[in-house]
Amino acid sequence: MIKIAVVGSSSMDLVVTSAKRPKAGETVLGDSFITVPGGKGANQAVAAARLGADVSMIGCVGDDFYGEIILENLKKNRVNTDYVEPVTGSASGTAHIILSEGDNSIIVVKGANDFITPDYVQKAQKVIEDADIIMVQQEIPEETVEYLAELCKTLNKRLLLNPAPARKLSEAVIHQSAFLTPNEHEFEILFNGRDRAEVLTEHPNKLFITEGKNGVRYFDGHEEKVVSSFVVEAVDTTGAGDTFNAAFAVAVAEGKSFDECLIFANRAASISVTKLGAQGGMPHREEVERGLEA
Repeated sequence: MIKIAVVGSSSMDLVVTSAKRPKAGETVLGDSFITVPGGKGANQAVAAARLGADVSMIGCVGDDFYGEIILENLKKNRVNTDYVEPVTGSASGTAHIILSEGDNSIIVVKGANDFITPDYVQKAQKVIEDADIIMVQQEIPEETVEYLAELCKTLNKRLLLNPAPARKLSEAVIHQSAFLTPNEHEFEILFNGRDRAEVLTEHPNKLFITEGKNGVRYFDGHEEKVVSSFVVEAVDTTGAGDTFNAAFAVAVAEGKSFDECLIFANRAASISVTKLGAQGGMPHREEVERGLEA
């Protein structure tokens, strides 16, 4: 079984559905409200575990009720939580999500996720050394991402950096990462609006730009390619990117070609949007394989 280490955030998602997204100063009536475990790191850990990987989570939760639920949920999904620690006196991270008009709007409050420091990651180095691939996102401190990128390069370990939420990355982090998976908005911020084709050519088989229903774009060393997504009726797009990243990491660790990895990841992501909640629709391995056969 392949091993994946996820360094990242855990949170509680507070999800409201509404026919209309409120404008500034406006109040609208919502249709429903649910509370579900989330956070980009935890989402990717759960998705990878459901797809058959042996997953270890490296992160922090608060010493509160939400923290207990987040930990219980990770364990229920067979994610190793030996390096997920409650932080005394801190609230767990939260994500405040509005589902409306076919898309989502999200405000993240990091809470205990700010305690995922380089020193904390260093304590989990053995897990990183044993992993086939390491995953990280940007809901944790910037210096921790930089430390992890350097550590992975030193250990000759592949790092998949999902640069969300978007913020600038140093040239060193870009160089040290094996894979970068921004969406179109994140790409613009990371590369200062530079020409997409030019940047892709500079990062063959490293930079994979996710374009939603239009698929995933990358440069394979010879030509720019787009691997198409799968058409489904979306219920909730929250967590689709996390599912994609987890599935891509699983497929890469299993030694699939990049086109095979992207088809597998696109299929997993397409299934994930058919149910409510970031983790609610994340598929198990059998679902993805059935979907690929259909």
